[in-house]
Amino acid sequence: MAKRIFFFLLTNILVLTTITIIFSLTGAGNYINDQGGINFGALLIFSAIIGFTGSFISLLMSRWMAKKMMNVKVIDPDGPMSGQERQIVEMVHRMSRAAGIVKMPEVGIYNSPEVNAFATGPSKNRSLVAVSSGLLQEMDDDAIEGVIAHEVAHITNGDMVTMTLLQGVVNTFVIFLARIAAFIASRFVKEEMAPIVHFIAVIVFQIAFSILGSIVVFAFSRYREFHADRGGADLAGKDKMVHALRSLQAYSHRVTEERDSAVASLKINGKRKSSLFSTHPDLNERIRRLEAK
Repeated sequence: MAKRIFFFLLTNILVLTTITIIFSLTGAGNYINDQGGINFGALLIFSAIIGFTGSFISLLMSRWMAKKMMNVKVIDPDGPMSGQERQIVEMVHRMSRAAGIVKMPEVGIYNSPEVNAFATGPSKNRSLVAVSSGLLQEMDDDAIEGVIAHEVAHITNGDMVTMTLLQGVVNTFVIFLARIAAFIASRFVKEEMAPIVHFIAVIVFQIAFSILGSIVVFAFSRYREFHADRGGADLAGKDKMVHALRSLQAYSHRVTEERDSAVASLKINGKRKSSLFSTHPDLNERIRRLEAK
């Protein structure tokens, strides 16, 4: 399951845990009242501040993290380019203009045999579309156009911002419930041990609840793939979008999980079997829904 947690969620958990430790060590955000009980109002405010801070930091880091983790070579649209690089840049820019995007996304290529692509970035004006070298080698022009249309649709739909807001809400409840659980756990030990147990329990419960909360995030990830498929069909045409999905289906076995799992949910192509912890719905179901559109 850990291999399926993409970099946004992973970064979010790490940032969340770091902020929690800092707040705990400094004593900031004290939610224990004078009677030794929990001030639920103060705890909720404290949880929301930390939860949304971690989520927005993850969002701001998303494009930079994707470039570093995937070793993306960003193409300079004003510099020297190969014929294939020029074709990809022009295709992304054409689709972006058709989608009403004012500032063109960065365009990049990452070296991988998998047939895949992804889009990320904190906003429509600070976005990145990257394709794998394997995709460029295996797909025809119509399929590539469908894939790029899908990725531009992710940007147009503001999926990363929506993901941030959703993650912020999930974080808030994770922090809130983790501290209640930790407070209860600390009541079962000696008074002198209670602060240490509470501190450790907060971290443990927070990580555990974060993994459970990821179920909600993964569910949205699967939904947004259907939505981006429809957006891609509007930009490139339904036939090209369906053709792109069928082409991806033929290369699902190439989808990597060891090195690239951190950005799994951002990619157009995921694992062939869908489950509660899948970032992508089954390709057969995506094709069926698109054809029925």
